[in-house]
Amino acid sequence: MKNIKNSFFYIAVIGGFSFLIYWILGIGIGLEKGRDIIIKQSKLTQWNEFVTSLIHNLKHPLAILLAQIVTIILVARIFGWICKKIGQPSVIGEILAGIILGPSLIGMYFPEFSAALFPKESLGNLQFLSQIGLILFMFVIGMELDLKVLRNKAHEAVVVSHASIIIPFALGLGLAYFIYEAFAPKGIQFASFALFLGIAMSITAFPVLARIVQERGIHKTKLGTIVITCAAADDITAWCILAVVIAIVKAGSFVSAMYVIALAIVYVFLMIKLVRPFLRRVGDLHASKEKLSKPIVAIFFLTLIISAYAAEVIGIHALFGAFMAGAIMPENIRFRNIFIEKVEDVALVLLLPLFFVFTGLRTEIGLLNDPYLWKVTGVIILVAVIGKFVGSMLAAKFVGQNWKDSLIIGALMNTRGLMELVVLNIGYDLGVITPEIFAMMVIMALVTTFMTGPALDVINWAFKKNVSEVPVEISDISKFKVLLSFGNPERGISLVKLANSMTKKMNNNASVTAMHLSLSNEIHTFNVSEHEKESFAEIKVEAKKLNQPITTLFKVTNDIDADIAEIANKGEFDLLLVGVGQSIYEGSLLGKILGITTRIINPDRILSQVTGKENLFENSPFDEHTSQVIAKSKVPVGVLLDKGLSEIKNVFIPIFSENDSFLINYAQKLINNSGAQVTIIDAEQHVKNTHELKEIIRLIEQTAPNHIHVISKKVIEREFLKEQHLMLVSIESWKNLIDSKSLWLSDIPSALVISNEG
Repeated sequence: MKNIKNSFFYIAVIGGFSFLIYWILGIGIGLEKGRDIIIKQSKLTQWNEFVTSLIHNLKHPLAILLAQIVTIILVARIFGWICKKIGQPSVIGEILAGIILGPSLIGMYFPEFSAALFPKESLGNLQFLSQIGLILFMFVIGMELDLKVLRNKAHEAVVVSHASIIIPFALGLGLAYFIYEAFAPKGIQFASFALFLGIAMSITAFPVLARIVQERGIHKTKLGTIVITCAAADDITAWCILAVVIAIVKAGSFVSAMYVIALAIVYVFLMIKLVRPFLRRVGDLHASKEKLSKPIVAIFFLTLIISAYAAEVIGIHALFGAFMAGAIMPENIRFRNIFIEKVEDVALVLLLPLFFVFTGLRTEIGLLNDPYLWKVTGVIILVAVIGKFVGSMLAAKFVGQNWKDSLIIGALMNTRGLMELVVLNIGYDLGVITPEIFAMMVIMALVTTFMTGPALDVINWAFKKNVSEVPVEISDISKFKVLLSFGNPERGISLVKLANSMTKKMNNNASVTAMHLSLSNEIHTFNVSEHEKESFAEIKVEAKKLNQPITTLFKVTNDIDADIAEIANKGEFDLLLVGVGQSIYEGSLLGKILGITTRIINPDRILSQVTGKENLFENSPFDEHTSQVIAKSKVPVGVLLDKGLSEIKNVFIPIFSENDSFLINYAQKLINNSGAQVTIIDAEQHVKNTHELKEIIRLIEQTAPNHIHVISKKVIEREFLKEQHLMLVSIESWKNLIDSKSLWLSDIPSALVISNEG
């Protein structure tokens, strides 16, 4: 009755007011008399009018900008993913994406498409947006620098850092002397050209270096601490020098430059002595997400914008102001982490790729159309590597590092990445460097960043001391070893309970290792130790409750799936446990169990299909990540489908084939260690007809009477399932259950799906 009433009301309101609108428009026509209204008569057909309007809309500046953003993000993400897969920083792929979309490739072979997507008049909008992205990025870089580390670390880090700046800076000036006449823009003084070439040679990409250090697992070592400190000191020093160089170039004369530098010193003094204490006070009072309200966020963003504006007006560039604003943010780690999360996604995912492509649009590799120009490019790369790699290496060796660590420091400090592009674009905008030199230096940035990973591999190979990711105390254990890998603490707690139920009474004959991996692009340099501590806090509490000794293993990685399998294989574990969350049970029957109601295009899956590793029409019974772990593991893998696992007392095991017999071994562990009651569902009479299986079960009954029994049923009642806490099932049987769409699956408790062997 209520629905009928609502329907009548809806019809009355919509119909009545529609008639009123029509009536007002009708009588309004009479008001047009005497106003010389001209009705345009188009000679085009209605379809042609539509097409003309559509073309006009496509050429609108906003439409062009949005099309550019969509194209840039897609291409940058694809190339970034490709580089990650070959062990390179994603920034290299994003830089390559910019070059490919620019005149070097698309512009050369598809000029009409390039002109339509990147018309010259639209580049101004793209540049301003990319500058906003850079300002936010430099703000994040400033916040990622831990100034406490710089104050507390050994003197040797500063020595190495400053040597890694002054040596390549001097070599850059020497190079400028030889190429000034041939390549410097007309009207540019030698000092301006030489200073920019020097600073471009001496820059280090702190973000890329920090992530490489984390991914290589050396961030906790003395070497990792030294190289991170060197890079941080390098960053601060280089940006201060760059600000001075910009001031000199913009001022035009030495005396004017001194005024700019003096004003810049006043600006820095006010930021440190006046603004920083104020922000620290605000940060201490609002260090949680609940307290960090929009007005408070506005204060910090205003600080960022005003600082960038002041630096730009003074004449030392807005990016230095953004960097300075980040560096003086409150040192409270939790506060910085919250604020970085607010900024980073927009800055790195949306706006920063625009800068890469804008740089690519400026990079015309086609200008290097002469062997001589490529020789000059080679010389630039050689000078860059000698200055940064060799300079840092010799300085590290001088302060007491061994040859291996000195070489590693040199290789890492030679990483340039995005920071190099920032410097080059500033020089290009100021007219200090020509398009030819710009292209050469971009190539140098790519080469020196690309060579970092291979150089580290060669160094480790040469000294034959690869650091094992698995602790020695785990690798040497010859007993039953369980590795559990968790993404969030809630899942980890369930996995600890499960591992404990299999090893509780084995005393020293078993070990449990809890592992957590974090993606390098989701964790910040200053926050690694804190993140590790928080990741294992709840797991350790649960382990203490269960009286379960555990070893923790933490790693920052570029590929979680591959590293989980690799660590399990190298540690020669007897069982790898991974978890799948309860959220996957929402939706349809398959969605409740598998989480496949939403299919996301996964590059790994596409690659596997193209290379023939995966059947194009095969539906995996797990999400993509879990399937990758199972495929790469050489040890048995148990996938826990967690539906709120609280205890493990009643367990049932459906046996559908002789290959499922290995599950009895796990049933025996649960009985012996946690006194579980195990029910074998002999659906196909395999237990009844197999003497070996019956004998194994009989032996278990002798040692643990009334803890295991067999029932022969194909259909499982809902009442039985309600009494169960856990189902053990093989991967092959699990696939068959999914394919057959067994109705009782929706009522199962938590399930542990186990592979027989890797």
